[in-house]
Amino acid sequence: MRYFKFYITFTLIALVVTSCTKVIDLKLNNNSGILVIEGNITNVNGPQYVKLSRNAPFTSTNMYPPVTGAAVTVSDSDGNNYPFTEGPAGTYFSSLMIGITGNTYTLRVMSNGKSYTASSVMPQQVTLDSITSQPDAFNNGKNQRDIIVHYLDQPGVANQYRFILYVNGVQVNSVFAFNDEFIDGRYVNLQLLENNIDIHPGDTAKVEMQCIDKPVYTYWYTLMQQQQNGPGGGVTPSNPPGNIIPAALGYFSAHSTQTSTIIVK
Repeated sequence: MRYFKFYITFTLIALVVTSCTKVIDLKLNNNSGILVIEGNITNVNGPQYVKLSRNAPFTSTNMYPPVTGAAVTVSDSDGNNYPFTEGPAGTYFSSLMIGITGNTYTLRVMSNGKSYTASSVMPQQVTLDSITSQPDAFNNGKNQRDIIVHYLDQPGVANQYRFILYVNGVQVNSVFAFNDEFIDGRYVNLQLLENNIDIHPGDTAKVEMQCIDKPVYTYWYTLMQQQQNGPGGGVTPSNPPGNIIPAALGYFSAHSTQTSTIIVK
């Protein structure tokens, strides 16, 4: 299991977060052939995507067959309905919609005679201030760096965040999901610790910041506790709780997104 840590301005708050974190322990599920849904609606212009596949046994290789021929639509709380078109096998997209913060989005998937639904609310966007790098205090003499994310949390609102880290164009495997339970309204300096890819001066680091609703946060936070496999990989040890009805693997997320890129110093 990979480990994660975060650094915030007030050390006391960091200690409280560490001591109060609740680990969700789920049983191993080694079923295979279950539908996997990975749906993302964002506030950025461009195609919105839903990917469908079927999972494989936990011990198998990373070959997860796409699900083709499904009917996929997304509707919003304003009464608009958007059909998604299948592009590459198992990937469905719509170029006609852009997410709006505050709206609720509902996904409907019909596959092999079975219907699936999921809803997600797109939260208000919290502005990503910047990202920086700093020497890794635990690098054992290696010239390594950690990436720090800086932002001002919105006060008086329950905010949940997911961060995606890319190093030299490659997305790292680690999952980063946090809420503001102990940092509400504060300026945050959040450290993303990646143990599988070494980050050095001169590397290019990019961070995507997503503002997500609570069910999606629960999905990513649970997965972060396990840190073994991704959402569309083999049957994970955790099989994190999703927001899809009836139960399927994966998630449907309506979220705001923004990115920042630096050359590591």
